[in-house]
Amino acid sequence: MKTTSTLRSPLKRARGLGSAKTGTGHFIVQRVTAIALIPLALYVAWLVVSLASADYAQVRATVADPLHATLLVAFLVNSFWHAQLGMQVIIEDYVHSPGAAMTLQLVNIFACALAGIASVIAVLRITFAGA
Repeated sequence: MKTTSTLRSPLKRARGLGSAKTGTGHFIVQRVTAIALIPLALYVAWLVVSLASADYAQVRATVADPLHATLLVAFLVNSFWHAQLGMQVIIEDYVHSPGAAMTLQLVNIFACALAGIASVIAVLRITFAGA
């Protein structure tokens, strides 16, 4: 067994290995988005089931209603934000190469942002198509 003597204190050896002091905020935001998704997902599921036998014009008219459009946009923004936060944690936990981790984090942010923006634009186009 090899023992090496070092002049570094235990605190000095531990520096940089502990908490970055940002995990709590991320944890709270992820939980808040998850809680907000519960009623929004139930609403979207109800909306989809209620429109299952509707024709195209009726679905467009329902989505164009301001209440439905607002709740759909809230669902979409919240869903993509929650997905981005979840994928961020997965990348941080399982990707150990710094370059790959940074690249995947950027791809995650841009993919979720672009998909969210495209989804919100789709709802807004339906909502304001008749205006």
